[in-house]
Amino acid sequence: MTAGSPHVPPAGSHGGDGPAVARALGVDPTDLLDLSQTMNPLAPPVGPMLQRHLDTLGRYPDPGAAGAELATALGVEPDRLLLTNGGSEAIHLVAAELGGGVRSEPDFGLHPRSPDGPRWRSDPHSPSGRLAGPHERADVWDEAFYALATGRWTAGREDCRAAVGSLTKTFACPGLRLGYAVADPDLLARLRERQPHWSVGSLALAVLPDLLAAADLRGWADGIRSLRGELTDLLVAHGMQVDAADAPWVLVHRAGLREELAPHGVLVRDCTSFGMPGVARVAVPGAEGLSRLEQALGAAVA
Repeated sequence: MTAGSPHVPPAGSHGGDGPAVARALGVDPTDLLDLSQTMNPLAPPVGPMLQRHLDTLGRYPDPGAAGAELATALGVEPDRLLLTNGGSEAIHLVAAELGGGVRSEPDFGLHPRSPDGPRWRSDPHSPSGRLAGPHERADVWDEAFYALATGRWTAGREDCRAAVGSLTKTFACPGLRLGYAVADPDLLARLRERQPHWSVGSLALAVLPDLLAAADLRGWADGIRSLRGELTDLLVAHGMQVDAADAPWVLVHRAGLREELAPHGVLVRDCTSFGMPGVARVAVPGAEGLSRLEQALGAAVA
């Protein structure tokens, strides 16, 4: 891929716009190093696991067994956990039932924005990447990246209304759509009534036990911490100011970085939608991705 000046579509408010950028650049999406979306760079390949369960495509979904296994992993009772079609559905269901708004701006774009009602907070915070302190409070916690930041599935807070999570981030399988909500049984029952029938597909439910068995949360968190340090060193070596906290991404203070890197096959997240123009969010890549980013920086950044 050569360094031209194609039009790079503006970043969406929630990320995941790699396919649109690939089309604009005229490349296959699989040839793009998409660091605008944050996924576990150390997750095992999901494809071979899915191959073992293709027969489930001929059956309607039954979330009972998979939900019970995830509840055990999270250390909650099964009647307190609802499997969802990705973390986005969990957020939508809780927001539709409870309403509310973010505790402070900026925060994740899918959270509700009412000045009244329960307060929402991502942990680690998006976009700063900082984990919540022991005395911080919120009514709804979004723990989509908590496992990758801490090596534990959940903070297990007892003083909140609900928590939501995203297994698609933890296992780097955004096309599979697996998330969850945790709440008291009464609220869970109301969320279940709001959820469409067969929201989570049979294939995702069937592979979930395999994913849980393959999880190495502590090893992943330690590995991501090390890779984040390498990413920070690489960016600083190219003269950039970097904010690195606890999450599997860093913030880079350089206007136009998205446009500089995209022609070289690397996509980063512009944070203008967070009210942070001139700042890019760069997901922590694996070793191969770091090498590719280094090449792109060498070609793109003077």
